Amino acid sequence: MDPKRKAITAAVVGTALGVGGLVVVAMPATAGDAPVLPQVSAEELVQSALNAKPPAFDGKVKVSNDLGLPQVGGALPGVSALDVDSAQVSTDGAGKSKISLTEGSSQQTIVRNGQTVWEYNSKDNSATKITVPAELAKEHQDKAEAVDPATVASELLGKVRESSTIAVDGTASVANRAAYELVLTPKPTERTLLREIRVAIDEQTRMPLRVTVLANGTSAPAFEASFSEINFAAQPASNFEFTPPKGAKVTEKTAEVDPKNRELAEQAKSEIKVVGDGWDTAITGKIPADALAKAGEAKDEQGRQVDPKALLSRFAKPVSGAWGSGWLVTTKVGSGVLTDDGRYAAGAVPEQVLFEALAAK
Repeated sequence: MDPKRKAITAAVVGTALGVGGLVVVAMPATAGDAPVLPQVSAEELVQSALNAKPPAFDGKVKVSNDLGLPQVGGALPGVSALDVDSAQVSTDGAGKSKISLTEGSSQQTIVRNGQTVWEYNSKDNSATKITVPAELAKEHQDKAEAVDPATVASELLGKVRESSTIAVDGTASVANRAAYELVLTPKPTERTLLREIRVAIDEQTRMPLRVTVLANGTSAPAFEASFSEINFAAQPASNFEFTPPKGAKVTEKTAEVDPKNRELAEQAKSEIKVVGDGWDTAITGKIPADALAKAGEAKDEQGRQVDPKALLSRFAKPVSGAWGSGWLVTTKVGSGVLTDDGRYAAGAVPEQVLFEALAAK
C-alpha cells in the first residue's frame, strides 16, 4: 500500500473504529436542534467509548483539513496524503473490511477478506491481489493489537487526563445519529499547539462518529473527519468480495517480510524515545543509516532523482542549537525537527519543546 493510502486509511479507520482519534483530532457541532439525551459524566463517556466494540456497519466519511502542511508540489509520492474528498467504509465487525477513497474523479479501493487483500486504483485501472500467509497474518495481528486505536487511546488518554480538562459539551446530531460531544482541553501548564479536541460519540454504540482538532490561534478546525451517512447493520458477504473491472491490469503477490527491512524497522523502534507526558509529549529517535541512504536514492513521481536537502530547503527552515543542527517543519497542529545526523523529534508542540527533547540525554 502506498503512503497515501496508508495515511488516509489510518485517518478513516481511526475515526470509524476507535477512540485513537481522541488524542489526534476533533470537530464542531453541526447546525440544527441538539438531541435530548440522558446525562452522562465525562469519565463514564470516555470509559464506555474505550470499551465499546464497533458493530458491523457501512458509512460515508467526509475528510477535510487545514493542517498547514508544506506545499512541495508533488515532489514526493504521498505528500498530498490527506487530499481526499470522501471515503466509503464497510466492516462486518469481525475483521473483514472495505474502504473506498474518492479524490476527484479517481477512486482507490482496499478490501480485506481473511488472508486476501485487494488493492485497486481506478486512475490506471490496476489491481493487486495480496495473499497473506497464516504465519504472517498472526504476526500482523499481534502487531495490530499492540497499536489498536482503543488500546493506544487507553494508554495515552490515561496520561492526557492528568493534564487535561475533560467535559461533555452538550449533544449533536451526526449522520442522523444522536451523539454526545466530548471535549478535551489542555491545562494551562501544557505547552502544545492544540487548543482542544472534540469527539462526537454515538449515544447507542459509543462509537466515535466525528473527530476534530482545533489549533491555537485559529477559529476553523485544523482537521475534521465525520460520518455523513452510517448504517449499523449486518453487511452482505458480497461487500467484502472484489472482482477486478474489465481490462484491469492485475498483479498477484504473496506478502512477505524482507529480513533487511525487518532489521531496519527493529533498529528504528529501539531508537524511539518518549520525552515528557500529556499534551507536550515529544517523540525522538534516529533514522537508520540505510534508510537515509535510500532517501538519497528517492525519485519523484516523474522518475527524477530527488535531492533530500534541496527538498527540505523548500518547506523547512534551518535551525541549530546545543543539540546540533538540522531542519524544522511546522504546521498548525505540530512540528518536527530532522537533524543533519539523522536524529528527529516531533510532537504537537512548539519548536522549543523539540529542541529540549533533542538535547535531553
